[in-house]
Amino acid sequence: MFNKKTVRDIDVKGKKVLVRVDFNVPLKGGKVGDDTRIRGALPTIQYLLDQGAAVILCSHLGRPKGQFNLDYSLKPVADYLAALIPNKVAFAADCINEPAEKAVAELEPGDVLVLENTRFYKEEEKNDPEFAAKLAALADIYVNDAFGTAHRAHASTEGVTHSKPGVAGFLLEKEIQYLSSAVENPKRPFVAILGGAKISDKIGVIKNLLSKADKVLIGGGMANTFFKAQGFDMADSLVQDEALDTAKEILGAGSEKLVLPVDLVIADKFDNEAETKIIPAGNIPAGWRALDVGPETVKTFAKFIAEAGTVVWNGPMGVFEMPKFAKGTFEVADAVANSSAISIIGGGDSVAAIQESGLADKVTHISTGGGASLEMLEGLILPGVAALQDK
Repeated sequence: MFNKKTVRDIDVKGKKVLVRVDFNVPLKGGKVGDDTRIRGALPTIQYLLDQGAAVILCSHLGRPKGQFNLDYSLKPVADYLAALIPNKVAFAADCINEPAEKAVAELEPGDVLVLENTRFYKEEEKNDPEFAAKLAALADIYVNDAFGTAHRAHASTEGVTHSKPGVAGFLLEKEIQYLSSAVENPKRPFVAILGGAKISDKIGVIKNLLSKADKVLIGGGMANTFFKAQGFDMADSLVQDEALDTAKEILGAGSEKLVLPVDLVIADKFDNEAETKIIPAGNIPAGWRALDVGPETVKTFAKFIAEAGTVVWNGPMGVFEMPKFAKGTFEVADAVANSSAISIIGGGDSVAAIQESGLADKVTHISTGGGASLEMLEGLILPGVAALQDK
């Protein structure tokens, strides 16, 4: 149940609407490398334009560290958007001050303006009230459609709402509905799959999901820390020694639900050309390291996935960026895509695996937010959502 006002609840005709989108997309050679997030924002943008609004888009891109750095300019994104929609798309070389104000003054209903990167100002991440008020002053209405940054209390996600009460866009609404219903009211059995390198990134998520899910399947580097906590020698594998006590605590609390790999792909070096072998999960020979889950693990995981009513997946099963150690991740992607469960995928590598497999259209929902989806799975309140008007 989504209890915030959305764009459907407001009259935007003839108004200037500031929309916080998540256009933090990869750029390759000055061109957009992946347009998933841009396309994710289109339903809200198109709806506002159809209702007679002028739309002002603001976003961050990358980590320019509060400096004007044109390597992180949103200009290529504005150009890309202009090719996607029939409406006029302009670009302002700043997100506040005269360039932005002048561009906004020239906007007509049905026009779109993309503002320059909000993180060119350090005030954005500091949620500076003065900076937020300047952003808010550009428009009559504020809409947050940036789920990917809703877990941050920044000027463009939370601060602006102190000057202009905000509502949610369609993407934000959809993300919250899927993720909250998955955790709070799942179709059972509810199976969560967690991967990635570190337990510390996902302690809260693991603990919350152990209380909600029927099974929590663990892959990736984080499994190594659980194995070491059980007393196994993990040799040269990535292990988070500082998280061993936490791993022991989780193992003790979740022994019925937690499912660790039963076999591992190990390598004699961290290299795609390394010599590899498959061994049962346990002690690893000296000089070797675990870099992926093995075929028996995939079979075990696939069985749980096939029986599930709801599947949530966040994080790769191995060193996904090396083709030799991506097999576990791709095979889990295949199992998720071919299950009849409600399937929700978040986190960059899991999403990339589904898209590279050509299976994206077989998944119920692909989340546009890594950190935000993790915080939702942890049961936390997102500041960018909390700041919006209640229904």
